[in-house]
Amino acid sequence: MVMALITTGKPFIRDLEKSGALGLYVPLEGGFEGRYQRRLRSAGYVTVNMVGRGLGDLAMYLTGVHGVRPPHLGKKDIRVFYVPPILNYHLEQLPPKSKGLVLWLVDGVVFSRQELEYLAALPSLEPRVKVVVELGGDRVFRWTPLKNTLVPA
Repeated sequence: MVMALITTGKPFIRDLEKSGALGLYVPLEGGFEGRYQRRLRSAGYVTVNMVGRGLGDLAMYLTGVHGVRPPHLGKKDIRVFYVPPILNYHLEQLPPKSKGLVLWLVDGVVFSRQELEYLAALPSLEPRVKVVVELGGDRVFRWTPLKNTLVPA
């Protein structure tokens, strides 16, 4: 789907609600993402922005308690700190009249096919979560259901 410069965002929101997960191709100069995130917030969604690089195991990072080891500097003991699941934490903090949570992942080109399959299936596992992954650049802001990007060419 291709959108003009001035848009209401209704087709974008409708497609996101229908498919649950969208793959985006955005102009490299930026600016369009913020407009669509504003449209999502005005429609009743809460957005969480994250960068795809360095997330590690997506399933554990988003929905499970996971350990984080900060770098030890010298002869200190190695410690593990346990972090609560990111999505579950944000879902607990949702306002009562919210439609749901939109996980907006920037730099989605770093994800493997298996990780993209997990992100495409995440809205079926947790219906209050929608996923938007920026997969690359284009001349216009366009999107497609994330499961359609997994089809071999």
